[in-house]
Amino acid sequence: MKILHLDSSVTGAQSVSRPLSKATTEQLVKSNPGAEVVYRDLVGEPLSHYTAVLRVHGADFVPVTDAEKLELTTGEEILAEFLASDLIVIGAPMYNFGIPSQLKAWVDLICVAGKTFSYTSEGPKGLCGAKKVILVSTRGGQYGEGSPYAPMDFQEKYLKGVLGFLGITDVTVVRAEGLARGGDVAKLAVESAYAEIAKL
Repeated sequence: MKILHLDSSVTGAQSVSRPLSKATTEQLVKSNPGAEVVYRDLVGEPLSHYTAVLRVHGADFVPVTDAEKLELTTGEEILAEFLASDLIVIGAPMYNFGIPSQLKAWVDLICVAGKTFSYTSEGPKGLCGAKKVILVSTRGGQYGEGSPYAPMDFQEKYLKGVLGFLGITDVTVVRAEGLARGGDVAKLAVESAYAEIAKL
């Protein structure tokens, strides 16, 4: 098994998603001896945001400048990592109701026509159905079903939507929410997330 582990929290030592995603990956390796792990810190080594060069990624584009060459090479590397993985662990905190822009930059690089999805006469078709994803979701508020803030969830819903577009429907969510409330609420949320990880 090949595991791709991504972190996108910008809060460093204060991050909740980073230790949770690390524990998730460690549990998966424990459950799958011999598993290979590729780790990518999307904040420590940020990717370029969407540009004209990346827009034609996968087409017959010939880079001219060194910057274009680096951008295209990095895009190909990110795509290759994703395609080679069997299971992806995504550390995804919620910022301003959505995902970190660093994670969005990664999403833009893996959505490539002819590689991860294709256009058919019946509409787009995902090509990555064999992959599994564990989404480690952390957020200060509570956005679950029944919450008045549920419509503002552009984090989990967005990622599930994109992954589904690529054909990935086996998505497990490890969630710690209500963290901004602090005290016992935050403590119980984190403990609950670790309990879910132990079941993986």
